[in-house]
Amino acid sequence: MMMTPTFVGIEGVMAMPELVVQALALSVRYLKVFGMERIICFGSSFRPFSADTEMSLSANTLQQLEVLKNNSDGRIEGSLFQTMNNTCTTFGSRLFRNWLTHPLCHRHLICARHDAVSEISESMGSRHSINNLQDGGDGSCTALARSDLSTILSSVLEMLGKSLDIQRGITRIFHCKATAKEFVGVIQSILTAGKQLQKLFLEDIDTVSSHHKPVHSSLLRRLISTASSSTVLNNAVKLLSCLNKDAADQGDMLNLFIASVDHFPEVAEGHVNVEMAQHKLDLLIVEYRKQLGMRNLEFKTVAGSTNLIELPVDRRVPSNWIKINSTKKTIRYHTPEILKNLDNLLLAKEELAVICRSSWHKFLTDFGKYYAQFQAVVESLAALDCLYSLAVLAKQNNYVRPIFVNESAPSQIHIKNGCHPVLESLLGDNFVPNDTELHADGEYCQIVTGPNMGGKSCYIRQVALITMMAQVGSFVPDSSAMLHVVDGIYTQMGASDSIQQGTSTFHEEMNEASNILHNCSSRSLVIIDELGRGTSTHDGVAIAYATLHYLLKEKKCIAIFVTHYPEMLDIQREFEGSVGAYHVSYLVTKKLLEVSVGAYHVSYLVTKKLLEVTDKPLETSPESKDLGEITFLYKLVAGASDRSFGLNVALLAQLPSRCIKRASVMAAKLQEELSMREEVKLWRTTDAAMVDGPSESSTKVGLLCAQPYQGLAEACRRVLLNMTLAQSYNDVTNTLSSLKNAREIAKKTIEGFLM
Repeated sequence: MMMTPTFVGIEGVMAMPELVVQALALSVRYLKVFGMERIICFGSSFRPFSADTEMSLSANTLQQLEVLKNNSDGRIEGSLFQTMNNTCTTFGSRLFRNWLTHPLCHRHLICARHDAVSEISESMGSRHSINNLQDGGDGSCTALARSDLSTILSSVLEMLGKSLDIQRGITRIFHCKATAKEFVGVIQSILTAGKQLQKLFLEDIDTVSSHHKPVHSSLLRRLISTASSSTVLNNAVKLLSCLNKDAADQGDMLNLFIASVDHFPEVAEGHVNVEMAQHKLDLLIVEYRKQLGMRNLEFKTVAGSTNLIELPVDRRVPSNWIKINSTKKTIRYHTPEILKNLDNLLLAKEELAVICRSSWHKFLTDFGKYYAQFQAVVESLAALDCLYSLAVLAKQNNYVRPIFVNESAPSQIHIKNGCHPVLESLLGDNFVPNDTELHADGEYCQIVTGPNMGGKSCYIRQVALITMMAQVGSFVPDSSAMLHVVDGIYTQMGASDSIQQGTSTFHEEMNEASNILHNCSSRSLVIIDELGRGTSTHDGVAIAYATLHYLLKEKKCIAIFVTHYPEMLDIQREFEGSVGAYHVSYLVTKKLLEVSVGAYHVSYLVTKKLLEVTDKPLETSPESKDLGEITFLYKLVAGASDRSFGLNVALLAQLPSRCIKRASVMAAKLQEELSMREEVKLWRTTDAAMVDGPSESSTKVGLLCAQPYQGLAEACRRVLLNMTLAQSYNDVTNTLSSLKNAREIAKKTIEGFLM
């Protein structure tokens, strides 16, 4: 439902589309059941469902990037939210969650948050480290500051963190659900926070004493000004002056209101009636003293029974006196007059209780005229909590402020020594940073290949998370970052089936890819991880190639594409200079890695002997004797990956040794067949003349010009190729032709060596 914050009154309702009006009417009917329909009357209760200033991340992106919860057990531990959240209050934590799921898309708004975070962080002083934040449901706060700004902010937020949830509190007050104790606690917290924030100097530098530092950030000035508004604080004082705080803490509704003729006259009248009834009851004791001749006679209260007349057991009393209880020596009575006055007192108190409940409901209802003001204060306090949280994050981890280029500039991402924020917090200095260089006028697409578990997914996630953090308003984990504001972050990183909807895993994967292709733009960041792996190799390669081709040609967006299909690198020829290949590099003990020119990869090291493929009978010896252990370096370097080391991953997963042995033999055979097909293809294109019938002179010259052993090896290769071709043909003619060529080559080779 689309509404603007300025929506007020029936005019705003009538200006909306008919379907929206119908939906609003049904919402009002539903809210009436709970007595909450008044919320519709406030424009501040509405916000646009989507806005140009915010990026709406899909649930798929939030899940795959582990923004709100991890993918292993669905808990908050290990998520980006848990890593970044240092808020002190529950309402601040809720707003911070919204910030993470709705990064900003407007450069000026992003820079305003960065200015605020920078000023708060600088006000914390030049400490080398920050006290460890205590783990909690909504984060925790520490007093770190040395100057006015950080000292007061930390004090205010720490106080609010220990008090009630004022955001839910004012909502309960507005809907007349709050208790007196809750009301006093919420309003008192807002009043205390506002008074402390008023100590900050928002004036210009020239008018501020040298002993104090003014607040420079326009965003901070606006938030502090709203949270410490004199109007709101005066209203808070006015509201609290009407209530007895001690009675509110004890839940004593009869004595809650500070009543007078001008304020709560019904309550004042009810108190008068109670006092009169009590006075009449107290006067009865004087008559009983005279009647019984006992000057020291007083009313007794025993076991909850009040106004009892206690007399000796042998004392005679009127027959209409009612015995209430007794002991061995005394008997306690109620007289008809006492019972009558007790009933009158009880009735007066009940009437007062009804009046107090009615007055309390009216008091809470009247709070509605202040609701928008107090709501704005709470929202400002929540924003201050979020900004302070980002400042603590930056100070604690030595994060760097990102730089955003003008919106008119081409899309680009330049990151130096970028780190994954969650893994860096766990690994510390052991995490290996990587650079990212993407530019719309140059290389704006990366194809990442390499071995399994080599860090490909970590790398692409860290690029997306750094971009997201920067547009949230946070400093980022790198040495420098120059970014362009993206209008969306789209990810496809694996999928699972949906049995209830009857869709397969591959169908879900295609749905995600379709959503990306339909919604991304030239200003978007697209991250795709192993698209097409859910179907056959040929179909998977074709779909992955076509998808990347569409992104490059039609959308022209910044993209990072992870794949195990080497055929994807062929797209570089069509988009020369726009696509770069990346993968994980490695070193082997037997053969040095040959680095391809113009490509990149992530490095790793094989520390033991490589997998030895053999056709010998399978053995049951430990598989570690056949497979080497891989140590990944997680560094992007130039070169194209030629292996994925899937068998090593199978070894880590503890597949049976015989299974891994059989897989190694099968992999070797498949690789041999592939190599043979490649040689046959090369033979058909380069040696077509030889296959059709090479002349005796050309063959003889070619063989004799080479070194003896080289000529023999080349001749043997050609004989084997012709024999392989003979086996592959289905018709007799081609088979005989290939066999004839093999015989002729062998004959000429023998004659050449005999000469």
